[in-house]
Amino acid sequence: MVLIPKIIDNNNEFWTALIAGAKMAAQENGIDLTVVAPDREEDYERQNELILAAVSQKPDVILIAPSHYTKTLEAVKEAKKNDIKIVFIDSEVEEPVWDSIVATDNFIAGTKMGNLAKQYIDDETQIAVVGHVKTSSTAIERIRGLEYILGSRKSQIVDMVFCDSSFDKAYALTVELIHKYPDLDLIVGTNEYSAVGAANAIKDMGLTGKVKMVGFDNSIEEVQLLEEGVFVGIVVQKPFNMGYLGVEQAYKIISREEFKVQLDSGSELITKDNMYTEENQKLLFPFVGRQFRETTD
Repeated sequence: MVLIPKIIDNNNEFWTALIAGAKMAAQENGIDLTVVAPDREEDYERQNELILAAVSQKPDVILIAPSHYTKTLEAVKEAKKNDIKIVFIDSEVEEPVWDSIVATDNFIAGTKMGNLAKQYIDDETQIAVVGHVKTSSTAIERIRGLEYILGSRKSQIVDMVFCDSSFDKAYALTVELIHKYPDLDLIVGTNEYSAVGAANAIKDMGLTGKVKMVGFDNSIEEVQLLEEGVFVGIVVQKPFNMGYLGVEQAYKIISREEFKVQLDSGSELITKDNMYTEENQKLLFPFVGRQFRETTD
């Protein structure tokens, strides 16, 4: 099998956990797993090259986290033409060309961000969104879920910017937003890069508590920012589960066992009030108690 995530980044705990989960499932099932990825999460052209290179190696399965909702499609179709099974992890493309997909239901995750945000919104509230990659299905669906819950209040989103999954760019964009909209009340970040970058900008500008921050994903830094009150809450995925279950589904496909065409790996809303429960500690620190086994039964 070949796993092609959007990026391999040791500074990003989402992708680190996802790849670790995939490797554990491969080891347990005696699978030869190769992992390759672009250097930048938004580099769909490089990811397409890696998909086509993987096709030439004729693996049984290619597992992909598509970088682009539309422009990854043709490379995936080439794999399908060569009778290679396709398992999507984390993201999808505009046509259902996969054999199986293991991912967070990102629309539902977006509604969780929206429900939290609504607690801090009145008629005067100004909202901004710091997204990750504009053309990624994860960003599209999370924002769609957020706007669905906001309803008529989505007109209070004064700006929406995208950081291309860069901590530094998210930080810089947030500083610009706060200067441009001095009465800005709430910012929503849609992945680890955007959320951490935006939250650090709020903290460094001395605006903790004044500008509320709703985040996404979890890392040690995000947990610290939640404890400090920079985040009012974060929506946490289960990336270790995602990687593990993706490889497990792939193994079932080639073994002709029963498998799921679509599998939601789940998400949870974590706030300062509930972050210390045993179950949420397992989500915030994904290797505690091998939580993937305990949350997928």
